[in-house]
Amino acid sequence: MKKLVRTSIYSALLLFVLTFFVLGGTAFAASTTSASQATPTRFSFQRACTSVSIGYARCSAMVAKLAGSSSAMAVNPFANPTGGAAPYKPADLHRAYNLPTTASGTPTVAIVDAFNDPNAESDMNSYRSMFGIAACTTANGCFRKVNQNGATSPLPSNDTGWGVEISLDLDMASAICQNCHILLVEASSASLNSLGTAVNTAARLGAVAISNSYGTNEFSGETSTCSSFYQHNNVAVTASSGDGGPAVEFPAVCPTVVGVGGTALQTNGTETAWNTNSTEGAGGGCSRFVAIQSWESSSVTGCARHAVSTVSAVADPATGVFVFDTFGEPGGLRVGGTSASSPIIAAVYALAGHMSTTQVAPTLPWGHRTAGCLFTVSGRAYAFQTGLGTPNGTGCF
Repeated sequence: MKKLVRTSIYSALLLFVLTFFVLGGTAFAASTTSASQATPTRFSFQRACTSVSIGYARCSAMVAKLAGSSSAMAVNPFANPTGGAAPYKPADLHRAYNLPTTASGTPTVAIVDAFNDPNAESDMNSYRSMFGIAACTTANGCFRKVNQNGATSPLPSNDTGWGVEISLDLDMASAICQNCHILLVEASSASLNSLGTAVNTAARLGAVAISNSYGTNEFSGETSTCSSFYQHNNVAVTASSGDGGPAVEFPAVCPTVVGVGGTALQTNGTETAWNTNSTEGAGGGCSRFVAIQSWESSSVTGCARHAVSTVSAVADPATGVFVFDTFGEPGGLRVGGTSASSPIIAAVYALAGHMSTTQVAPTLPWGHRTAGCLFTVSGRAYAFQTGLGTPNGTGCF
């Protein structure tokens, strides 16, 4: 669930300049007030993944082009050398959400996606190197890539569309929790059974947080599928709320999953709901099938059933994040969508370190929502696209 703008980054000289800018950025903090969004450049978008049938999830990668042009738009990832300009780098996200860079110990954040990205480890470490984050490799024991059953081989077939998704997820986990171990579990296909099996494997292999940046429409019987794959005590399972505007998607709707919505994060730190138009923006709404949970309040959500989203983070592609991907892509990308916000929130749970004593992850933000550990978005206590708000430190996670 992401949209991207291609940017080539080839020369060592430019890499040095980028690193210099990373270390010299100015701070900004997320605000509880709203602000008008800056007018974004007009783009047209081409989907990276083809449509899927019932029982499968679709990655929502969108390749951005200038409106009326067949060429991808090149973007300077550090247009403002003082920092705080989209596409955002790790320091910007930490300033915006008042986060530490490291967790106690070395908790494992798992990324679940479909198919294989052969450059996943090298691209992630290129990103980390750009921003002065220590290498996370198979050799040093920090990184592990397995198939949906937990084996290192055979890996699924390669797919460039899902490859962008994998790069985004790994880079956001790296950006937020910089000493976390990272587990990439690649499902054999985009079927709900394969992706769910990969989630179960991630939990079995010891992840404290598992990010899922994919989705499909709600369906009858989803509560059983939720129980089979997305219910893991003492593990924070997050899922993107979707990019098609207000609507409910699976698995974000699962009651034990933290459904993650999306915001537009401005350079001054203010946030509004990502809601470009009726068919483009963060998902969210009242479930058709999942009952309201004991920790939810219908007077807050306005739903008689379970509500999505729980919380949110930056997702608007006009205020997106910087990602590095060379598998079918030129290197530097600008990426948005709730595919960015889900791994951000999963890594925040890992930073917080509260899941070892918490059975169900959504109870944390719901139970602490009045304690000042969430920034309200546009001054609202709850909204479908942004949930209860965005992180203000780790106290709600």
